[in-house]
Amino acid sequence: MMDARTWRVGCRCLLLLALVGSTRSEGVQSCEEVRKVFQWRLAGAVKGLPDSPRPGPDLQVCTSKKPTCCTRKMEERYQIAARQDMQRVLQTSSSTLKFLISRNAAAFQETLETLIRQAENYTSILFCNTYRNMALEAAASIQEFFTDVGLYLFGADVNPEEFVNRFFDSLFPLVYNHLINPGVTESSLEYSECIRMARRDVSPFGNIPQRVMGQMGRSLLPSRTFLQALNLGIEVINTTDHLYFSKECGRVLLRMEYCPHCQGLTLSKPCMGYCLNVMRGCLAHVAELNPHWHAYIRSLEELSDAMHGTYDIEHVLLNFHLLVNDAVMQAHVDGQNLSARVNKICGRPIRSPTQSPRCSFDGIKEKHGMKISARNGEETLANRRKEFINSLRLYRTFYGGLADQLCVNELAAADGLPCWNGEDIVKSYTQRVVGNGIKAQSGNPEIKVKGSDPVINQIIDKLKHVIQLLQGRSPKPDKWELQMGSGGGMLEQVSGDCDDEDGCGGSGSGEVKRTLKITDCFKTVSGVARLVTTIKDGTTK
Repeated sequence: MMDARTWRVGCRCLLLLALVGSTRSEGVQSCEEVRKVFQWRLAGAVKGLPDSPRPGPDLQVCTSKKPTCCTRKMEERYQIAARQDMQRVLQTSSSTLKFLISRNAAAFQETLETLIRQAENYTSILFCNTYRNMALEAAASIQEFFTDVGLYLFGADVNPEEFVNRFFDSLFPLVYNHLINPGVTESSLEYSECIRMARRDVSPFGNIPQRVMGQMGRSLLPSRTFLQALNLGIEVINTTDHLYFSKECGRVLLRMEYCPHCQGLTLSKPCMGYCLNVMRGCLAHVAELNPHWHAYIRSLEELSDAMHGTYDIEHVLLNFHLLVNDAVMQAHVDGQNLSARVNKICGRPIRSPTQSPRCSFDGIKEKHGMKISARNGEETLANRRKEFINSLRLYRTFYGGLADQLCVNELAAADGLPCWNGEDIVKSYTQRVVGNGIKAQSGNPEIKVKGSDPVINQIIDKLKHVIQLLQGRSPKPDKWELQMGSGGGMLEQVSGDCDDEDGCGGSGSGEVKRTLKITDCFKTVSGVARLVTTIKDGTTK
C-alpha cells in the first residue's frame, strides 16, 4: 500500500506535468487571448490578426513547425515592443541610483550657494560692526569676491589666485584711507589706483593673502571636482538608460519575450539560464563599465574623506571673515611704516575731516538672517557627504550585475516553474550559461557578440578622466600638489594636515563654526546664472 509521503510526491509530479501540458502550444484552437494581449500591449485595435493558429512561413524570428497566432506584421511590432520593454527595465533598475546621485548633486550645489551667501554675510557684518567707516565702500569688493567663488565652484573659467589678489588689492585703499590715514578726503581715482597697485609691493596684510589662496585652493577645487564628478555619474546612467541595441540583440529579445505569444503562451516567462544568456549577451558591453564605475565610486569616497580641515569648504568659507579681520588689524598695527612707504610710491594725500558713511547693513541684518550660530556636528556638509557616499557604495558593482538583476527581479521565471527556453515550455534550461562581459560571450548559445560599442567606450574614457581628476584632488598624507585656477596660476605644495598657520584653529577673534543643514533638493538647480543673480540681488535662496 502506498504511504502518505509517496502519494504526496506522486501528486506533485502529476501536477507539474499537468501544468507543463496546459502551457504547451499543442491544442491551441483559438488566438483570442493572443489578440487581446497584442491589442492591449499596442494600446488599440489592430486589423488583420488571425482568429486561429495557422502556418507562419513568413516569420523571421518566431519560427516554428507548429501553427502560429502571429503574422509578419505582428512580429515586427513585437520587436519594437521588446526594445521598448528593455529600455523600461533598464530605466527602472537604475532609477534609485540615478535619483540618489541627482538629488545629492542638486542638494550639494544648493548648500554651497547657501554657504557662499552666509560667508558673504559674515564678512559684511565684520565691516559693519568693526570697520563701520569703510563698510559701504567695501560692499562691492565683498560681493565681487564671493561671486567669483561661486562661479569657480560651479565650473566657470575663473582663477582663484586672481580673485583673491583682486579682493586684497581693493581692500588696501580702504584700510589706508580710513585706518592708516583717517580723515583723507575722497582721493582721486589715480591716487586710489596707485595705492591699490602698491599693495603687492608693501605687503600690508603680511602672508594672509597667501594663506587665503592656499585655503581657497585646497577647499574650492576638491568641491568643484566633486560636483563635476556627480554630474558625470548622472550622464553615465542617462547614457546606459538609452542604449541602442544591435539588430542581433533585438532578435533574441523578441524571441525571449514575445515569440511564446505566437504559440498561445501569453503568460510564460523565460527560464533563468536562458534569460541570463540573452541579457548578458545584450549587456556585454555595458558590463565592461563595471571596473571603471567601481573605481569612480572609490575615488569619490577617497576625495570626500580627504575634504576636512582646510580642505573642508564649509570651514574655509565660514571663517574667511576672520582672516580678513586679521589682515586689516595687521595693516593697522603697521600703519606708520606703511604710510611712509606709500608716500614714497604715491605721494602724500590731501587731509581734511570727513564723516563716516552709514553702514549699509543697518536694519537688515535680521531680515537676511545674518547671525552667527553654533554648529550641530550631525548637520555638517561633511557628514551629509559621508552619508551619500555610504549609500553610493552599495552600487559599486551595479553594471557588472545589471543583467543578473534584470533577470532575477523582472524577467525570468522563478526556480522550479515551467519556463520558456526559446523554443518551447520546459522544466529547466539545459544550455550552458555564460558569464558577464565581452570575453565570456564567445560560448553564448543564444547570441553572438561582436566588436565594441563606441558609446560605451566613450563613457569609459570619461570615467577614466574623472577618476584621474578625483585622485589628483585627494590630499595625500604627506604632500599634495594643487594647480590653482583654470589654466594656470600658483602651484604650491601644502601639508595634508591642518595647523594654525592654515587657520584651522581660528583667528584672533575665535573660530566661527556654522551649520547649514542640507535639505533634499528635488528641483534642478540652475547653476551659475542663478548663483550670480542671488549674489547680486542680496537674497538667500
